[in-house]
Amino acid sequence: MNKTTALSLFFALTLQFSFAQKHKDRQITSTENISRIINTLASDDMRGRSALSVPDISKAADFIASEFKNIGLKPYAEENFRQSFVMNKSKLVSQSILWDGQSVANEQYIIVGGGAIINIDEHSNLPIVKISADDDFSQKFREYAQKPESAIILVDKKHEAFLARFKKIYAGRDNITTQDKANTSAPSKVFIVADKMVDKFQISSLRQEEALPMFNVAGIIPGKSKSNEFVIFSSHYDHIGIIQAQGQDSIANGADDDASGTTALIELARYYKKLNSNERTLIFVAFTAEEIGMFGSKYFSNNIDPEKVTAMINIEMIGKDSRFGQNSLYITGFDASNLGKLMQENLKGSSFTFHPDPYKTQNLFYRSDNAVLAALGVPAHTFSTSQIDKDAYYHTVKDEVSTLDINNIKSSIEAIAAGAIGIINGKQTPSRVEKLRN
Repeated sequence: MNKTTALSLFFALTLQFSFAQKHKDRQITSTENISRIINTLASDDMRGRSALSVPDISKAADFIASEFKNIGLKPYAEENFRQSFVMNKSKLVSQSILWDGQSVANEQYIIVGGGAIINIDEHSNLPIVKISADDDFSQKFREYAQKPESAIILVDKKHEAFLARFKKIYAGRDNITTQDKANTSAPSKVFIVADKMVDKFQISSLRQEEALPMFNVAGIIPGKSKSNEFVIFSSHYDHIGIIQAQGQDSIANGADDDASGTTALIELARYYKKLNSNERTLIFVAFTAEEIGMFGSKYFSNNIDPEKVTAMINIEMIGKDSRFGQNSLYITGFDASNLGKLMQENLKGSSFTFHPDPYKTQNLFYRSDNAVLAALGVPAHTFSTSQIDKDAYYHTVKDEVSTLDINNIKSSIEAIAAGAIGIINGKQTPSRVEKLRN
């Protein structure tokens, strides 16, 4: 070893020792606590934590609330730590299409959207558009499905297999909407395999409507000198519930997605409560219904003043190494604010690094629970290690605790806890994100 190498190693070890010394008296987290929490959230007893199953999601909510209470957090909204709201759920009862007097096979059409009752015929004067043989079916399907007006979309026979595949995804799916949108005037998009329009047709659909209670779980640590400035730590605690069985297993436990992030949320709350140095108010919120449309984070974000939110750290899937290796997290929208850079400054002396999101084409910055507040100008970012391009366990029954690295979760929690310290004690203020135009 030459002299330069030896000096470099000495200084690196000195910095790491200095970082460890700062936190030696206040243990940030432990593998024992992490294992206890994540094994509870991802247990079969939670039945996959589907937001559509009130008994199942309630078990998870009650567990998180009990952790918040034991830590000593104050309730954010209600005394039981819930932030409750109601959505509308509609379940398909019947659906049919008569096309030029002939019944259309179930796999040859999809009806997207609409209210409880849909009755469309040749007198409805809906616009007619086409997905031609040369079009990218997936792209065109998303484009038309998201449009705010009703339409009939004629699909070229070349795409019949694609439409049938999409039908399997949509078949039997419950529509979830806000209660004010649960009406018969909601836009309907009808995709049908047909080479031309006909003079007579009848499109019918009937859905059964019911109210669906939902609830985030949220607690706070009031700030000292800057109590009207909020720092939000968040995750989503729902998953996809009971799915098609693989062997004898039909429970999608969601250990990484996102019991890992919710475990981090609870442990961060525990650490900051013990630390007792937050000048700004800290809000810890576990969102519901991320998997079916981010309804929990939308409700929370639309009911808080974004100008009072200094930063939001959303934690999503941290159970495995990131693309950048051990001791690393990536941050969505990294360059949209300087939050990540400020947090990296506070990790001087450690081997942990924050990186820009490597999955640029997937637009992850606006696809997770940070999205609404980010669009409103808040430095709201998602922190993750998920290698989404190669994770074979994602949204399957195999997303179990046994597939995770508890030490990876531990190092991620410790990095976020130490990295955010300047923001919670009021010494650092991240730059704002550019607001999205309406």
